[in-house]
Amino acid sequence: MYTLDLSGKTAAVFGVANRRSLAYGIAKELGKAGVRQAFTYQGERLKDNVAKLAGDFENSMLLECDVTNESQLESTFSQIKAEFGHLDYLVHSVAFAQKEDLEGDFVNTSRDGFRTALEISAYSLISMTRFAKPLMEGRKGSVVSLSYLGAERSVPHYNVMGTAKAALEQITRQLASELGESGIRVNTISAGPVNTLSARGISGFGKILKVYEERAPLRRNITQEEVGTAALFLLSEMGGGVTGTTLHVDAGYSTVGL
Repeated sequence: MYTLDLSGKTAAVFGVANRRSLAYGIAKELGKAGVRQAFTYQGERLKDNVAKLAGDFENSMLLECDVTNESQLESTFSQIKAEFGHLDYLVHSVAFAQKEDLEGDFVNTSRDGFRTALEISAYSLISMTRFAKPLMEGRKGSVVSLSYLGAERSVPHYNVMGTAKAALEQITRQLASELGESGIRVNTISAGPVNTLSARGISGFGKILKVYEERAPLRRNITQEEVGTAALFLLSEMGGGVTGTTLHVDAGYSTVGL
């Protein structure tokens, strides 16, 4: 079992929804390594739930933040600066698309639905990184987001979310290019399907799990912990030479043709 001491490091984790979410899996690994973390929630309806999750981690912060609201994002990172003094890691696990735009035909995606999916799921990474950058400079900062194979291939019922994830992966490369001079690395993890609450919202998700289990080289699905440890690698100095990449953590499924 690996041992890693990241005491004194800090992280902002966006998108922890429940203990089965991939963001929570990443937070668990960061917590084991001694990283102090700030967690965000959107609106009072979600506050109590995220507060309970944040309570699993010592000396954590809880902040309200709507990622579509620039003033709230600015306030969030200002509060992180006031409390932590700096920021080492940023975890982006935020994605949303309207239900009708996932269940219907992609050709019928509404203009508003397209805009919403891209703004929340992709543009928010640009906004977050812009505010995080001043807190990371001189600290070898690292940013990790979460993607999926639907960014590269057509996946039934993934629709506009695939478009958003494709944008997210391009944003990762562009940010990595621009922020490299500041010593800040930016990567994304293309995770295989994990049985989370959000994934269950995709029609036919059970079939996707079965296909991966049958066809992936490892002949199984991945776990939340495997995504968490991959993120720990990319965020920490273990991945110090890696930036601008999309790391597939999918039991090898993305390498398979027929």
